[in-house]
Amino acid sequence: MMGPTHALSGALAWLAAVPLLQSAEVMQGHAVQLSAGQLAAGTVVCAGAAMLPDVDHHDGTIANTFGIFTRVLCKAVCKISGGHRQATHSILFALGAGYGAHWLAAHQEPVWWVLLFLLTGLGLRGLGIRIGANDAYTGALNALAAAALVFWMHDLDMAWAGYAVALGCLVHVAGDCCTPRGCPVLWPAPWRLAVPLIPRTNGRMEKWVITPILTLGVVVLAVRTAVGDEITRWLENAA
Repeated sequence: MMGPTHALSGALAWLAAVPLLQSAEVMQGHAVQLSAGQLAAGTVVCAGAAMLPDVDHHDGTIANTFGIFTRVLCKAVCKISGGHRQATHSILFALGAGYGAHWLAAHQEPVWWVLLFLLTGLGLRGLGIRIGANDAYTGALNALAAAALVFWMHDLDMAWAGYAVALGCLVHVAGDCCTPRGCPVLWPAPWRLAVPLIPRTNGRMEKWVITPILTLGVVVLAVRTAVGDEITRWLENAA
C-alpha cells in the first residue's frame, strides 16, 4: 500500500479508537481523557506512525520526506532489519515503537520532540501536504508545518502517545497484509500473513476504492467527534 493510504488508515483508526481509549470499562480503569487538541494531535501522530514501518524502504515516502537525513535513515534501517517488509512490518515492531514513544514522552522529552517532529512530518506528507512535484519545496513546507505543529503540541499531555504510535504501526501492518506479498507479522518467525484483498499496490483498487472510503471515513469520524464533544460540553453547561 502507498503512503497516503497508510496515513489515512492511521488517522481513521485513531478517530475510531478514541471512544475506546476514553472508556473506563475498556481500559480497565485507566481511561485516557483527551482534549480537542489532543484528539487533533493524535490524529496527525497516528497518521505518521501508520507510515513508520516503511522506514525500511530506501525510496519510499519516508525516505523522500526530509531529504538526505531520511534517505540515510531508511537505508540504514533497511540493512539492519533485513530488507523491506521484514522486521519493521511485525507486531513486535509495533509494540516496541509504541512503548518507546510512551517512554520517551515520559522520560526523554528532547528526544521525544525529535520523534514527534518526524511523525508529524510523515503524517502531513502522507495526508497530501506537498507543492506539486518539487520535493525540495515540499520538504521545506513539510518541515515548517511540522515544526509549527510540534510547537503547538508542546504543552499537551502526551499520555496517549504510545497508543497512537502502536496503533498506527499495527494498522500499517494490517494494510500490507492485504496485499499478495503480506508481512512477517510474527517476526522473527519467517511465516508471512497475506490475505490479498488488494491485488496490486497503487492499483485501481487502492486508488479508486480504498482511498476514497478511508477519506470519507476520516471526515465522518472527525465531524462526529467534534460534534459529539460540542454536544457534551453544551449539556454539561446546561446542567
